Amino acid sequence: MLEIRPTCENCNKSLPYDSEEAMICTFECTFCKACVEEVLHKVCPNCGGDFSKRPIRPSSLLEKYPVSEKIVHKPVDLEAHLKRIQNI
Repeated sequence: MLEIRPTCENCNKSLPYDSEEAMICTFECTFCKACVEEVLHKVCPNCGGDFSKRPIRPSSLLEKYPVSEKIVHKPVDLEAHLKRIQNI
């Protein structure tokens, strides 16, 4: 089951459970759409994978399956990330 993390790991933008802006990689690293497209160039800085739109958990399931409250905020070292993706 997905954690549904509450914020972008890079810019810390709020990404509630029903956000259309939330993107995840295969390991569920969570970023906003703007960071994925404009900063990360669609490559996860943690695993090197790509991103997909995060599914929206129906509000009717939130009580039984609550979303994560854990904030993972670790801004990307942009210079290192760009060097890494140039070598992929």
